[in-house]
Amino acid sequence: MNVIVVNNYARVSEEVAKIIRNQLKAKPSSVLGLATGSSPLGVYDLLREYYQKGLDFSCATTFNLDEYVGLEPDHPASYHYYMQKNLFSKVNLNPERTFIPKGTAPDLAEECRRYEELIQRAGGLDLQILGIGTNGHIGFNEPGCNFGSRTRVVSLSASTLRDNARFFATEKEVPAQAVSMGIKTIMHAKNIVLLANGGCKAEAVRGAVRGPVTENLPASVLQLHPAVTVVVDQAAAGKL
Repeated sequence: MNVIVVNNYARVSEEVAKIIRNQLKAKPSSVLGLATGSSPLGVYDLLREYYQKGLDFSCATTFNLDEYVGLEPDHPASYHYYMQKNLFSKVNLNPERTFIPKGTAPDLAEECRRYEELIQRAGGLDLQILGIGTNGHIGFNEPGCNFGSRTRVVSLSASTLRDNARFFATEKEVPAQAVSMGIKTIMHAKNIVLLANGGCKAEAVRGAVRGPVTENLPASVLQLHPAVTVVVDQAAAGKL
């Protein structure tokens, strides 16, 4: 595990955006695993700038980590909406090769199987980008999840509901479930980058990097992956 500590959030975003840029330059047909939330917003800002300067996304394929159950794609808090607003509509990704789980699918179990099959048909993930929750979740794999899990419907913890309430009018509006890539799906990515900023993530980062590998802190499983880069600001690295 390679840990990079930088001064602030802007530098975190720069480091991760450069990794994605280098991946696309080395392999234009890369399969990228993408994250949502506040952590990667700066990364997506920079990727839009790189596109304006000539970075080509046209041959890439993307898979998002997760989506809320029950939110239509045009809901302002859905991850479909987030990705369209922050990246997809601003670069030359082929819409037919941008994939996000369908949280409104009539058969969610079948949707999970379909999503796994799509990832496999694409050849697996070349590079997976991850944020980390204050409780150590990656994707929506909450504490206590099975490390052997694949894409599935998950119930969100109370702490995740509280943390994500800022994206909704009230905490009661946060969906209680999501479709999420599983730990095994994430761990099959060839390369993984985890980014975090802020002191509120320091304990989770410490557990992910130096704590025991335990399903009670899902991000700790990354210690078992052969090619992980962790990019954090000084605050998030405060307990390393």
